[in-house]
Amino acid sequence: LRFANRFFGPVWNRDNIANVTISFKENFGTDGRGGYFDQSGIIRDIIQNHLLQVLSLVAMERPVTLNGEDLRDEKVKLLRCISPARIENTVLGQYVSNGSQPGYLQDPTVPKGSRQATFAMCALFIDNERWEGVPFFLRAGKALNERKCEIRIQLRPVFGDFFN
Repeated sequence: LRFANRFFGPVWNRDNIANVTISFKENFGTDGRGGYFDQSGIIRDIIQNHLLQVLSLVAMERPVTLNGEDLRDEKVKLLRCISPARIENTVLGQYVSNGSQPGYLQDPTVPKGSRQATFAMCALFIDNERWEGVPFFLRAGKALNERKCEIRIQLRPVFGDFFN
């Protein structure tokens, strides 16, 4: 989108973007797949494998061409600039029964007493000139209120905004 639209190019940076939120929400639980899910968890299953791919496409620099190797090179270059996730910038949770849907620990395929996260949100920071200081929030969860995958880009406020 950014590379095909002249409007986005000049504003796609830390001076204009306050934060980016990438969300993956599922409105169902593990549904008998708890044994598999308990081994991988929401961080490995969704955030590491899928949302980091989306983040890299949103934040990478323009590749030389659209061939696979050039795209990969730009994504890798960006991923190397991400600071390690910090526990103080992370929220973990596990869904419980809501009356009509059983909780994670009620799934008979989930090991008793499991502490595996079924919801995770973390703030990541990209240490490069374009994105320094802009938080990228990655969040994913099971048994939430809706099924949705979205990218939200929040722009910084206009200085001297006369609407306030």
